[in-house]
Amino acid sequence: MNAPASPADSLRAALAGLLDGLPPRQAAQAVDRLIANYRGRTPTDAPVLRDRADVVAYAAYRMPATFEAVCAALEAFADAAPGWSPASHVDIGGGTGAATWAVSATWDGDRPVTVLDWAEPALALGREIAAANPALKTAEWRRSRIGSALSLESTDLVTVSYVLGELTDADRAGLVDTVAAAARTVVIVEPGTPGGYARVIEARDRLIGAGFRVAAPCPHSAACPIVPGEDWCHFSARVSRSSLHRQVKGGSLAYEDEKFSYVAATRLPAAPAASRVVRKPQIRKGLVLLDLCGPDESLHRETVTKRHGSLYRAARDTTWGAAWPPPEGD
Repeated sequence: MNAPASPADSLRAALAGLLDGLPPRQAAQAVDRLIANYRGRTPTDAPVLRDRADVVAYAAYRMPATFEAVCAALEAFADAAPGWSPASHVDIGGGTGAATWAVSATWDGDRPVTVLDWAEPALALGREIAAANPALKTAEWRRSRIGSALSLESTDLVTVSYVLGELTDADRAGLVDTVAAAARTVVIVEPGTPGGYARVIEARDRLIGAGFRVAAPCPHSAACPIVPGEDWCHFSARVSRSSLHRQVKGGSLAYEDEKFSYVAATRLPAAPAASRVVRKPQIRKGLVLLDLCGPDESLHRETVTKRHGSLYRAARDTTWGAAWPPPEGD
């Protein structure tokens, strides 16, 4: 008997099916235009995703990357709050629903799910492909203006992924305040750029001000030790490339790496990582260099050598974005 497909496999299959009948050239041209215009320059009353062809092309190109980035953020939160799973989930600005797929990949079980977005074609497509995921068959897909005027009922988990950059300053602040008043846990994901990081830090500060504690990626809820303008905190998720990715980018690799910034904050009891690996580990002969953000609100480099025994072996296997040191038994 075959095991049921994972959410990641089901999503890839659903997205591949969408492209049947859509000429590759048309899909590639739509993606090219949407990549150039979609993030950061769209007023909240004028979504760029205009019709089904736009949405299909964009979903096939961007959903896998959004899914992997949100999965990484959710997994870091799940590590900080073991044994907890959301009883309800609202995805704000979720479009075709990548974050809802990521939540179902992180926590088993059914829960009420609501996706809010201003683009009706995106919601329609999200509803269509959600039929391939049993956890989303009862999800509600609702058209709503995303911004300071949004109202939310109480919910366990709110995700806001790749949305804040589309909002005005006032709408961005108002949305985060609304989310903070309604949710027990908030996970915000933005592109792994200086601007995306700045928006995450702004949201992080507002959530802390509302009484939330940071569960990930930071080991603390104090001020970020990164000096603005000198660096930015971001991580990387490996994404399998579809044929559409290769058509648009002309690349030959079977994967690409999605850079993202995020914050997971909660009112729940949570145990953040002791430290977080904030750069790709540098493996040298007989040693590993780890750049870490620590609980003392500092950035520092730790050198792990063969003399450290099992810790050295763990360092060689650790990844950018992982907690450090690894839990005992890992």
